[in-house]
Amino acid sequence: MMHSFSLPAAAPLSLTDECRRCAIELLYRNTVAAGILASSPGTRAAGRNYTSIFGRDASLCALGMAASGVPALIDAARSSLETLAWNQADNGQIPNFVRPERGESDFWYSGCIDATLWWLIAVRLVQRLAPGTALEQELFTSVQKGLQWLKCQEHPGWRLLQQNEASDWADIMPRSGFVLYSNALWYWVKRLYQFPDAELTARHARQLFCPFDPSPLRHPRVAVMTDTILRESQPTPFFLSFVNVSTWGDEIDVLGNLLAALTGLADQIKGEEILDGLMTLGAHRPYPIRVVGIPIEPGQPLWRRYMERHNQNFPYQYQNGGIWPFAGCFWVLLLAQRGLHREARLELERLAALNGVNGWEFNEWFHGLTAEPMGMPGQSWSAALFLLAGAALERELPLFD
Repeated sequence: MMHSFSLPAAAPLSLTDECRRCAIELLYRNTVAAGILASSPGTRAAGRNYTSIFGRDASLCALGMAASGVPALIDAARSSLETLAWNQADNGQIPNFVRPERGESDFWYSGCIDATLWWLIAVRLVQRLAPGTALEQELFTSVQKGLQWLKCQEHPGWRLLQQNEASDWADIMPRSGFVLYSNALWYWVKRLYQFPDAELTARHARQLFCPFDPSPLRHPRVAVMTDTILRESQPTPFFLSFVNVSTWGDEIDVLGNLLAALTGLADQIKGEEILDGLMTLGAHRPYPIRVVGIPIEPGQPLWRRYMERHNQNFPYQYQNGGIWPFAGCFWVLLLAQRGLHREARLELERLAALNGVNGWEFNEWFHGLTAEPMGMPGQSWSAALFLLAGAALERELPLFD
């Protein structure tokens, strides 16, 4: 006698689990022999060079791919970092992007300082997150060249990087001189590679980017650089986005402040002020996270004509206050680092909802007020950094040690 039976229905995946599954599928689709493309192939993406391997994007993706534990993604992360190394400039700079099918390297208009920074971070951390990759030994010469190139961009007294306008990830924003975002990454690099002067970099960064905090050891030229700021601005919980001669950024670089808090460039007290300040500002609403707290308006001193390029950087759009899921993952990491695990999980779920718009589109960015998707779909770092943030909530990751 035959007995009929039925298998129990599979439990539905949670939103975060579904996002993880879809993120892995997207990264598979965006992988080529040379590594991970910035976004899914297509006519629009190709026209904007998104079907290339970007120095910063691929390096950031490598962190999430290594943390995923998926062998094929770990292999793709390694391939990405190798491709960038093979296309490194003679002076040690990592390219802005590489077109693998043409063998072409691009170094942007006024430089791309953070490509080298993120690449160095990824080389060291992929080896930690996926033991056995032995990347650093293989790429030893490229690592040393990259470190030396960055040293040549550094102020020899303050140990802070200097750069042009529009020469990091915010490539149509007017930050120049000493930029918070790049120097938070530089401090992270120095800690990872055990530079003996890392704390000197942190000390001068705190003096320069937060001049209102008392500092009895303030360098005299730093004091001159910040004198006008002290007269014309008001204290805030945040670091300034950049400082140059007689000009500075008080628009609140959310990503730069997140990285400063995560890496320890901001000390414990300042890190708590940044976290509380972002909560008060509501930068994580309607979704995590808006990358500028107070967008630059046309006609203001920091407004530049190039910010109108592609009609992108108007207030609450693109890098001028848009919502970026990849940046939101650093918000989750900061909440987790500060022991706010419940809040971190809720924010990860909100990121999953954002990535799931339009049938798991994994959009690049969204309008900062309406959350309307406005960026490139199929964005690799939106997927990969979701994997990194999720992994950090499941286990302790050696990211900022």
